[in-house]
Amino acid sequence: MKTVIISNRLPVKIIEENNEYIYIPSEGGLATGLGDVYKNGNSVWVGWPGIEVPEHRQEEVIQKLSELNLYPVFLTQEEINLYYEGFSNEVLWPVFHYLVTYAHYEQSYWDSYKSVNEKFAKSAMKVLNRSDKIWIQDYQLLLLPGILREKLPNSTIGFFQHIPFPSYEIFRLIPWREELLNGLIGADLIGFHTFDDVRHFISTATRLLPVNSSSNVLTSNERQIVVEAFPMGIDFEKFSGLTSTIEVKKEVDYFRGGKEDMKIILSIDRLDYSKGILERLKAMELLLQIHPEYIGKIELFMIVVPSRDNVPQYSDLRDQIDQFVGNLNARYRSMNWIPVNYFYRSFPIEVLSALYSSADICLVTPMRDGMNLVSKEYVASRNENDGVLILSEMAGASKELTDALIVNPNNLGDIMAAIVVALNMPLEEQQQRMKAMRATIEKFNVKHWVNNFILRLNEVKDSQKSLLTKHAVNSINEFIATKYAQTNDRVLFLDYDGTLVDFTGNIDDASPDPELYDLIENLVLDKANKVVIISGRRNETLESWFGHLKVDLIAEHGAWQKSYGDKWNSLPLLTDQWKHEIKSQLETYTDRTPGSFIEEKSYSLVWHYRKAEEGLGELRANEIVSHMKILAADKGLQLMPGNKVIEFKNMEVNKGKAALNWLYDKNPDFILALGDDHTDEDIFKVLPDDAFTIKVGNNISEAKYYLNDYKEVRKLLWSLVKEELYAAYKVHI
Repeated sequence: MKTVIISNRLPVKIIEENNEYIYIPSEGGLATGLGDVYKNGNSVWVGWPGIEVPEHRQEEVIQKLSELNLYPVFLTQEEINLYYEGFSNEVLWPVFHYLVTYAHYEQSYWDSYKSVNEKFAKSAMKVLNRSDKIWIQDYQLLLLPGILREKLPNSTIGFFQHIPFPSYEIFRLIPWREELLNGLIGADLIGFHTFDDVRHFISTATRLLPVNSSSNVLTSNERQIVVEAFPMGIDFEKFSGLTSTIEVKKEVDYFRGGKEDMKIILSIDRLDYSKGILERLKAMELLLQIHPEYIGKIELFMIVVPSRDNVPQYSDLRDQIDQFVGNLNARYRSMNWIPVNYFYRSFPIEVLSALYSSADICLVTPMRDGMNLVSKEYVASRNENDGVLILSEMAGASKELTDALIVNPNNLGDIMAAIVVALNMPLEEQQQRMKAMRATIEKFNVKHWVNNFILRLNEVKDSQKSLLTKHAVNSINEFIATKYAQTNDRVLFLDYDGTLVDFTGNIDDASPDPELYDLIENLVLDKANKVVIISGRRNETLESWFGHLKVDLIAEHGAWQKSYGDKWNSLPLLTDQWKHEIKSQLETYTDRTPGSFIEEKSYSLVWHYRKAEEGLGELRANEIVSHMKILAADKGLQLMPGNKVIEFKNMEVNKGKAALNWLYDKNPDFILALGDDHTDEDIFKVLPDDAFTIKVGNNISEAKYYLNDYKEVRKLLWSLVKEELYAAYKVHI
């Protein structure tokens, strides 16, 4: 078993000189973090090598890269233009960074994005075995988990997104939103930098796809997908160690020479509209206007790394920065001082280390950022524990680096005030804050991030496998069918809604269909079978649906019981005096929740919210539970949350008690109980150990086994009937 990492770019790039290919290692955080994984002999990294390779030279590149445990995906210039520059950076990047006005929803971008994701899958399949772990990186490959899941249904797939995930209201603007989400949920584990991103993703997926969620777990068809936050770290040792090298010390001397009394503010970013570069400059201008005492005493060193200047928004931004810096410097500069030292270029890591280790303040104020590693690199470089980090609350790093000065990047006054606080912060406070941040970054370094993710991916897969062993299909189904065929006094306790039929928006639409009648008639044909339909439905409803069949009925969770051919009996000493007060309270919630309604039964009240707006129904249900549970207990009532319902019923009424009551004086040699919600747990708890208890839905339950939905329930029951018919047929022969 090996780990296969798949990302848009390989951790090396190829450049061509004199018709020769030169392979240069990447300095990126991802390449550093995953270096140990892919350099380990049993792993492979799949990705684009950064250059268009003509067909006749592709084999040469494959051979050369394989020596480095790398495998290339060859892309044409047109594919890079449409899939990467187009869909990834003109649709996903602006939308995921909340700058929706910059998004261009071009069909040709989407078509290319799909085909390139397929191309990545094709390349990955050349190095993948069934048992390999797959770890897909970032927003350029959102469709890839789903494509690989189809090709390798039992594989272990992790996905990590390095940029923010937007709220539902933003994400839903993308025309191909469902396809993107369906691609993502092909993974077993989906990772983001922050819990906010996790929340946004779960909310978006449950609103746009037919999936259920419980805490941070999504259930889709037969699979559970875990969504978690894994804040990415940096190579702490590397940045901390760099500051003591001769090259860096030289750079520091050069940089600080003649500026011993100057307070240096550092800002490093890639050219991008999500980084808040202009706002930072405006805050600097505001500082010089309102606090002229700092003129000549502070300097901003601003490095902007070139990026995509051929794209209009980026070249416009570069021009605006050039212009603003020029105007600001022209207004405030003196013969030997300028407020902003602006560099539109990249620097070697030794120069960056020198800047990190000697700048008094690091100003990191993106408008929106998945993590932002510059802030962590600055902290890791501060071996004397001095210096102040000013950090945007919109950067993922702000959730960990709580000892930084946290600012709202849209509030220029806030940024300016933070700079003033930083300039005047006593050394003792600087050290106290920096020590705490350094401890966090040292512990949660990039290796910790990698190990955490891989460990969790293994746990998720193990949990899925353990669930499969409880899934009542195939071998378990055969086991139940064999036991069924060997016994001759059987009872089947069957819940109705969600077990024998699917849920519907309108409760009256869930009446039995011809196939269900056919199934029950086949079950009761066998004299050895007793079928008991045990439901929360009203006794009149069950009578009208099943009164003509040879079955026993238990209605309203046990408040009413009826044996075949007999009349209905209610539990003695039940009262409904409480209903008026509870109903009037529930009506206030119904008035505030469009789509909800109250169903009245003889000894219970049910508040339904299946048709209410997603999220609002759950909110009201939580309010009802917290506000009314004490009132319910005072009146001797049980408050039962169910599937999009909340039921108030007498404490004595309980499906478990009803099932035991029915079993009194009987000794069946085969008991099967099927149910889907909270109320059915009472049956599962009280039945003897040799009973077959099956929960519909694969969440935590007292039941021994589970089935996914009502279709699997019917399949199981049909298999019992057919097994019996088959056995009789064999005897007859």
